[in-house]
Amino acid sequence: MSRAVKEQEPLVRKNTDGGITTLTLSQPERHNSLSMAMLEALSVELDSIAADADTRVVVIAAQGKVFCAGHDLREIREQFGDADFQLALFNQCSKVMQQIIMLPKPVIARVAGVATAAGCQLVASCDLAVAASSARFATPGVNIGLFCSTPMVALSRNVSRKHAMEMLLTGEMVSAERAEQIGLVNRVVEESQLDETVYRIARTIADKSGHTLKVGKEAFYRQLEMPLNEAYAFTSNVMAENLKANDAQEGICAFLDKRKPDWTDS
Repeated sequence: MSRAVKEQEPLVRKNTDGGITTLTLSQPERHNSLSMAMLEALSVELDSIAADADTRVVVIAAQGKVFCAGHDLREIREQFGDADFQLALFNQCSKVMQQIIMLPKPVIARVAGVATAAGCQLVASCDLAVAASSARFATPGVNIGLFCSTPMVALSRNVSRKHAMEMLLTGEMVSAERAEQIGLVNRVVEESQLDETVYRIARTIADKSGHTLKVGKEAFYRQLEMPLNEAYAFTSNVMAENLKANDAQEGICAFLDKRKPDWTDS
């Protein structure tokens, strides 16, 4: 394959099947680094998915032996003298991570291989994460003099402060088993079982009401930052509004009638 043809291949491959859309980072020769181009490609796909009624669940995967090595350090070195580019790069990365959080559909990270720095941030930003037993995680910016400050935002919202600080201050690799223990990932399975596990979870979620998933995901992230009394007041209003939805009334009736609900996503 010629280099010209290879450069034309998409950085992010998209496939939708049965309501599940898989976005695959597809630049294994650069360890699926989050270059500006990769981040822009991810942003475009996430925008498209947000408005896609056929997508109910999103899986973020990667091609090759590295899930994501974080920012493209070669690109950063080439732009050492361009402060505007550096800020734009980190702002674009922050935008993508927030797009994942604000996406009205659940997002699952399928992690095989290494996820470091902004790659670890990507995993932490997803709603769920399933890792192969061989996967490893790190926020190693401290080792090269560039503290993982933006990855810290997602990491510190997933694991306890002391576990987050240990990863950030030491820069050491964390095993998949340890990542599960501290709450960075939901499940660890053998690599041969990774797809089966990820897509079984995805299909289970995809079988729910799309409207209900949207309401619940948005409320989950909004209430996290609220004081306890405000969180209860907010979620009480959310539930009252949710109860007015067709799917909520259909779901309750279906449960009481002992039948499968017929969701309309409204």
